[in-house]
Parts: sequence; C-alpha cells; structure tokens
Amino acid sequence: MSSSSSAVPDYLGDEDLTQETRDLISSLPSEKGWLVSQMYQFQGPLVFALLNRHKFPVSSGDHPLLVTNPHLLVPFLEGVYYESPDFDFSKLSFPRLMNTHIPLLSLPETVKSSSCKIVYCCRNPKDMFFIGGPFWDHVLEYWYASLENPNKVLFVTYEELKKQTGDTIKRIAEFLGCGFIGEEEVSGIVKLCSFESLSSLEVNREGKLPNGMETKAFFRKGDVGGWGDTLSESLAEKIDRTIEEKFQGSGLIFSR
Repeated sequence: MSSSSSAVPDYLGDEDLTQETRDLISSLPSEKGWLVSQMYQFQGPLVFALLNRHKFPVSSGDHPLLVTNPHLLVPFLEGVYYESPDFDFSKLSFPRLMNTHIPLLSLPETVKSSSCKIVYCCRNPKDMFFIGGPFWDHVLEYWYASLENPNKVLFVTYEELKKQTGDTIKRIAEFLGCGFIGEEEVSGIVKLCSFESLSSLEVNREGKLPNGMETKAFFRKGDVGGWGDTLSESLAEKIDRTIEEKFQGSGLIFSR
C-alpha cells in the first residue's frame, strides 16, 4: 500500500512511524476528536485535594485549586506524551497524579503492571451524549477490571459523587491509601471541590488553557439528569434501550 493511501493526521505524522503502523492507523474506526482532529479506536480535582491534603490544607486561602485550573494541576497523560514524547515521569514528585481518557487496553504496560491505582469515573450517557466514540467498550473495560481487581481499579459514577459525595470521597480515600480522613476534612474537600465553588472562580471563568480551550468550557451546569432539558422523550428512551443492550449481563446499571 502506498503512503498516499494510508494518510494519518499531523500529530501521528512522525517520520519514525513504519508504513505498517501508518496502514494500521488508517484502517482503524475513527471519530471526530476533541483535542485532536481524529480519535482512533484500538482494542476497543477531587483526588488532587485528597492526595495533597497535608501539603495543601483545604482550609488554606491559597490552595492551588483556588488559583489554578484543575486541568493544569492534574495533567492529561496523552497530552504530556503529545507535547513531550520523551517526558520522564519518574522525575515527578510524589504523589504522581495523572488524568487520562485512554481505554484500559491501550494504557502503557508500565501502568497496568505497576502498583499505581486507577480511579475511573463515568456518567450517565444521556448527560454526556455529545462525546461520541467507543463509549460502551471504554466503560465496560474499566467496569470489569474493577470487579476482577478491586485493589487496582475503583469504579465510581458522577451520580454517586453528586448524591453521596462524602461517602464517595471516603471510598476513594480508602482505595488510594490516604489514611484516616475525618468528617471535617471531608466537609472541607466537598466545599472546595464543589461545582459551585470551582465554577465561580475567576481562573475557571476567564482565560484559556495551553491547548487553546477556554477554561469556562469545562463547567456547564453540573447537574444530574440535565439531559431532560435537551433530549426528546423518544431519543431518551432509545438511549435507555441501547444502554440496556450494551451493558446487559454486566451488572452495571445507570438510573433513569
């Protein structure tokens, strides 16, 4: 196959890519991307406050979350690789905390085989309908991993975080080995990381991130069930049927 028949996007246009790799990429299912033009399917602020609560007490007036956008405090794994493919993660200070949208099967082997822990958060598909892509496989990979290896992967939902915030924070803290966390600390973290608090800060209302995205674009309404304002009843029912079909037998249920 000639190179002209296996075009790849600019960010994958490295001269070191073999023709075999280029052919593979061009043959994969793709969707319009967010940070990049195309996403390819292959194989299908809260945690920051918890892990750094001794270094940055939530009651302090100069907490990083008050003056820095969360996306800059918890960098995206794929974003770091895109900007600096040779970045040395071993130089990062502890605790090393990263964010990612990468499917479980596509995570680096060093992540999957190491002692690092994964907290996976997902949301009712109707409230994030705009995302596109292989959503079902992405969720189920992490869901099954959390069942098979609960000490490695913790699966939580946005709905749990909204409705049972304190209890969910305690679950995450215990999973990450953060030690004892008292009610006062929980209340402080809930207040600091609440949608109302973060969305009202100037740093999250003005300006842009290095990738050009406006910081305010990451804060919509923060509601559960907001889909009712945008989806028709027939479309919502269709999505519900798809959810039941895709997650059948998995034990994973999203409330309607």
